[in-house]
Amino acid sequence: MNAILEAAAEVQAFCEARSWRFCFIGGIAVQRWGEPRLTQDVDLTILTGFGSEGPYIGALLDHFEGRRSDGREFARRHRVVLARTAAGIPVDIALGAMPFEERAVERASSYDIGQGVAIRTCSAEDLVVYKAFAGRSQDWLDVEGIVTRQGRSIDRELVLAEALPLLELKEAPEQLDRLRAILGDETVRLFEDGE
Repeated sequence: MNAILEAAAEVQAFCEARSWRFCFIGGIAVQRWGEPRLTQDVDLTILTGFGSEGPYIGALLDHFEGRRSDGREFARRHRVVLARTAAGIPVDIALGAMPFEERAVERASSYDIGQGVAIRTCSAEDLVVYKAFAGRSQDWLDVEGIVTRQGRSIDRELVLAEALPLLELKEAPEQLDRLRAILGDETVRLFEDGE
């Protein structure tokens, strides 16, 4: 098992010991659903809800080394804990509270990473939504890789149903147009016609 997957297993064990609801997103999930690529960190979402982030932030930064001197305040302001594992692997922990994040965690499933270890990753559909929302160059390459690799098995209507309100909230119609283009014309027509 490589260092990134070992780090993910370490973080998962920490979350499971506290019965936290979570799933891995980012590069680790891309290895499962898209075109595998090197990743330098571990990304996950932990459901904290709004207003109850404090105990999560405290527990995470008491256990894992923070990557910022103002880590607790930064986490409260930006809803992300920036930490590193005992082996020094960076971990970005989103403090989830939005309905989409709740549904993504509910739809998450186990991914066998070898040596009898399985980690919880978001679904392929939710990974596309996360990536389209982030909208960086690498994210769009990942979206294309996921859609290509998953082919007909990816639920394109679910992707659009989840992405539409998030990208409208972000006021990013160009990102929605790009996502629709990647998913294909037939899916877009069916979704728009309500068929």
